Amino acid sequence: MKPSLVVLTAFVLLTHNSLTAKPLTLFVATNGNDNWSGRLEKPAPDARDGPLAMLPAALNAARLARQQAGPDIDVLTILLRGGTYHLADTVKLSPEDSGTDEKHPFTIAAYPGEKPVLSGGRRITGWKRVEGRPGLWQTEIPAAREGKWYFRSLFVNGERRQRARTPNEGFFRIEGDSPQDKPVRLHFKPGDIKKEWAHPGDVEVIGLLAWADFRMFIRAVDEVDCVATLSTNARPSNQENNARYYIENAPDGIDAPGEWYLDRKTGVVTYFAKPGEDLTKAPAVAAQLQDLMVLQGDFSAKKPVRHVALRGLTFADTDWTMPADGYADTQAAVAVRGDLFAEGAVDCAVEDCTFTRLAGYALEFGKGCQRNKIVGNEMFDLGAGGIRLGEPTKRDDPFEQNHDNVVADNHIHDGGIVYPPAVGVLILQSGQNRVAHNHLHHLYYTAISVGWNWGYQETPCRENIIEFNHLHDIGQFMLSDMAGVYTLGIQKGTVIRNNLIHDVNSFTYGGWGLYPDEGSTDIVLENNVVYRCKSAGFHQHYGKENVVQNNIFAFNTESQLIRTRDEPHISFYFTNNIVLFDSGTLLANSWKNDQFVIDRNLYWDTRWTARPPNPQFSGATLEQWKARGHDRNSIFANPSFLDVARGDFRMYPNSPALRMGFKPIDLSSVGVRPPGQRK
Repeated sequence: MKPSLVVLTAFVLLTHNSLTAKPLTLFVATNGNDNWSGRLEKPAPDARDGPLAMLPAALNAARLARQQAGPDIDVLTILLRGGTYHLADTVKLSPEDSGTDEKHPFTIAAYPGEKPVLSGGRRITGWKRVEGRPGLWQTEIPAAREGKWYFRSLFVNGERRQRARTPNEGFFRIEGDSPQDKPVRLHFKPGDIKKEWAHPGDVEVIGLLAWADFRMFIRAVDEVDCVATLSTNARPSNQENNARYYIENAPDGIDAPGEWYLDRKTGVVTYFAKPGEDLTKAPAVAAQLQDLMVLQGDFSAKKPVRHVALRGLTFADTDWTMPADGYADTQAAVAVRGDLFAEGAVDCAVEDCTFTRLAGYALEFGKGCQRNKIVGNEMFDLGAGGIRLGEPTKRDDPFEQNHDNVVADNHIHDGGIVYPPAVGVLILQSGQNRVAHNHLHHLYYTAISVGWNWGYQETPCRENIIEFNHLHDIGQFMLSDMAGVYTLGIQKGTVIRNNLIHDVNSFTYGGWGLYPDEGSTDIVLENNVVYRCKSAGFHQHYGKENVVQNNIFAFNTESQLIRTRDEPHISFYFTNNIVLFDSGTLLANSWKNDQFVIDRNLYWDTRWTARPPNPQFSGATLEQWKARGHDRNSIFANPSFLDVARGDFRMYPNSPALRMGFKPIDLSSVGVRPPGQRK
């Protein structure tokens, strides 16, 4: 959007008369006008000046002011008044929008005490009841009929609504082996998939395979042999027999309140209202943007976007698209971008913002992002996950590398709605980051994932600090092979400490608390409390010389500790830990070659209370286990926690764990801290 002649004239006069006034604040309001100067908080009584109407106009005015005043403006702020701003296009910031330094950033913020919403959606009106179909409403979208706008996200009364889904709850099951045909041939039970669903061309099958998903179109249906041919190929790495799936976007699938369907050919939207909803009164918003804001540095000139601060804003209402033949995820919804996206951003901050009703990851600081702060935000109702740092690609150019970012005191919850394999905080090829004091819960896959390398090659993912995070209700029995904290590859100097992790539940295997996977090496895992995980509190697939010390693993269901692969080097040092359980086995999988150090631990199975301890160590008796050199200085005793039933893992003064040398773990500051206590 180009500034109008009125705005140009206003700022020429402004800067000419006030060159000595270094701070400059512009205002945006829903009752503003993009032909005004933006210098007033509200419209003037004569309605000849006042705030601007939209953020892009304010950005243009700010750029013009810089051009006119140059270095005489060292503090530039745009304040948005409360209300919803429906963006016509993605807001883009470039190096020219950079602030001066840390004390003089270019700030886009909420007006004090108010809540502005930057929405990627558009109001849908003109709803009428469908005669003879109680609860159904329809409206026509000419742009959809003309092929100019096809949306997949609809929000009514500020809440996400479900595209027509079959079945309404639960899942169908693929018959037999995981499909590997090219394209996929899905074997279904009689009646689950209808032949007519292949005709529209946009009815989708969403399948869940171990730790990943696929979303493909139905291309043909053989109702005799019960085989549906889908639109693309499966990934051979993601397999699960008798896997679950569901159907979305079938024209006849609107059979429950809250469901909707957009007919691409006619442009008619049909919605099944929830009890009490009146579509002539309830606001309905359809998403039209995928990216709400982009911070884009100049890589050819090596100029970053610097010292930009976003504070108190709400980012909402985005959409997602599909490749023409659908997609199959590899892991962690890695192909899905952040709806606030940054490349080449340095020393920027996103603070106290809200991200909701989004289709992708909430926020991504990717290639070339360094020393940024993501602090005090809430992210929920997310199509994918919360925060992405780095990228899958390794970068040799220092300007293009990602490192030294801070992710602290964020509340991330209720994600994975479109892409279940998404991660709460995903760190890819990035190092020296601090992820601290965050509260993550109700996600379908891993809470915090660090690393993007399978095996023992060197990587830039190192010296990351993951600490004082509260992670719970992870997995929720949706996918498999996930954890509270999951790592990949060599990560020298990475420390995972003082985290509270509980209630990690997978669909089949792999609901773990701490999970060093595929070559995880040189990682310290200490002072963590992990309890009520389905598969185990700790599982190392394979890796080298990790240090696991002074942790509490309690009441994990199937097993307590898992080691998968025997290798010729030391897998890990497991010392000074407490393992308390009442079900399952102590050790699972392979502990054969003795290439691990395990000693000075406290073990207690509450089933031992009526008889002397008779522990089993992967098929070995205690005497046999000690003869192999393990747990020679470990003890078997009740650790005497104050109230484990309520998650209170403080210990009585006479605890044998304290006498053993276990250091009490202080959980009082775990999770999001009050603003005044953040450092």
